[in-house]
Amino acid sequence: MIEFVLDGRSKVNTYVQLIQQVKQALRVGLLTPGDQLPKVRDVAQSLAINPNTVLKAYRELEIEGLVEGRPGVGTFVRRTLAGSSLPHQAELREELVAWLHRARAAGLTPEDVTALVETTMRAALAAEAPRAEPASAG
Repeated sequence: MIEFVLDGRSKVNTYVQLIQQVKQALRVGLLTPGDQLPKVRDVAQSLAINPNTVLKAYRELEIEGLVEGRPGVGTFVRRTLAGSSLPHQAELREELVAWLHRARAAGLTPEDVTALVETTMRAALAAEAPRAEPASAG
């Protein structure tokens, strides 16, 4: 089962953080169809937030077709976001964990790591983007 964590320093709304965490769990296979999300009341208590915030996140996920609420029972995953890369993720995760240990040993803070990963990813994806061919005058 997923365990939500909030970043109080983030400018991202609380309910959006919950949505992002569910989507990430669906993408990496931590949540699969049929799994139950934590009860609204439990999430609200553990994170010290308003239950309506959790309901809003769950409703958004339901609108997107990712989960379904069953009155009196709970909220359940309907579909996954895991792609064909899922079988390769375990090995990549191990490599990433080793890299994170090296980054921490080198003195990088979590914010430094995030900045390094995001800027490197943007640069790498931009380099991979197909270049538009100049239109030839014909």
